[in-house]
Amino acid sequence: MMYLGIDHHKHYSQVVVMDKDGITHLNRKINNDKESIETLKRRFNQPIKAVIEAGHNWGKMYDLLEESNIATEVAHPLKVRAIAEARIKTDSIDAKTLAHLLRTDLIPSVHVPSKEVREQKNLLRYRLWLVRLQTMTKNRIYNVLDRNSIDTKGLNIFAKKTREQIKNLSLKDIDKKLLKDHYDILEVIEQHIKDTESWIDSSLKDNQYIAILDSMPGFAKILSALAALEIDNVERFAHPGKFASYCGLIPSTYSSGGKTYHGRLICTCNSYLKYAFIEAAWASIRSSTYCRSCYEKIKESKGSNVAIVSLARRLSQIAYKCLKENRKYEERPYLQ
Repeated sequence: MMYLGIDHHKHYSQVVVMDKDGITHLNRKINNDKESIETLKRRFNQPIKAVIEAGHNWGKMYDLLEESNIATEVAHPLKVRAIAEARIKTDSIDAKTLAHLLRTDLIPSVHVPSKEVREQKNLLRYRLWLVRLQTMTKNRIYNVLDRNSIDTKGLNIFAKKTREQIKNLSLKDIDKKLLKDHYDILEVIEQHIKDTESWIDSSLKDNQYIAILDSMPGFAKILSALAALEIDNVERFAHPGKFASYCGLIPSTYSSGGKTYHGRLICTCNSYLKYAFIEAAWASIRSSTYCRSCYEKIKESKGSNVAIVSLARRLSQIAYKCLKENRKYEERPYLQ
């Protein structure tokens, strides 16, 4: 067995091939293409196991290695740095470190979804990006109206009928052009969002997790799809606490000398799941008496921000149980 450490970059990769005794047989740059990997594989003519770090566009190299039938692990970059941080950092040293860790079975691996799931994730993330653009455009419209002293209180300036009225307001020439352009951009973005949602419906119709998550309070079609794809396989989490930690809904803890302090939420988490559960928590307090009771009880003593995170954590634990048991959510009375 040969061990292949890969320091992956945009246009090339530094590779180190090492045997079971830690002897380096190759240390060089290769192109990021299938031909280079196949040439490398033929050169050694024996089983090869590879490792790459999770980073920008790691999926491209992972797919190339998978197509060449090379078993590949994806390493968590922060944990690799904690295990083997070097004072001198070069591509060659990084690749060699990865090969050594792989040889000694010390790679802190991350979960790798299938190629299909990764592509579906890109679709959901694209939709989130479009929504951010939509919000930015709406804010710019408000900004144009504010600097022209247009009172928008109690007025839905994005309704179809109102849009035409706003466009025809007597404004400065430049602001009138800007306002029209902003509305035109907004309409294009809204159409792209609709198109993306239809793609999501067609590509995710067979995902069983979506129906379960959609039955939970606060979750709708998009949040359910986002959470389902980010979870991918709930069996990889040993218990609800591990899942809540992965979602970033557990506070950091410092304990020393018999004293324990809880700080901010842990930052090394899946930010998309954190977003999904916190958004669902805010929506759930309007639709579920159980969630409302959980929120109000903690809000009284610790405030709304702590209460919403606590509710999000509880929703993550409920989601874990429902997914593990393959059943939909059932509303129950809140017992204090």
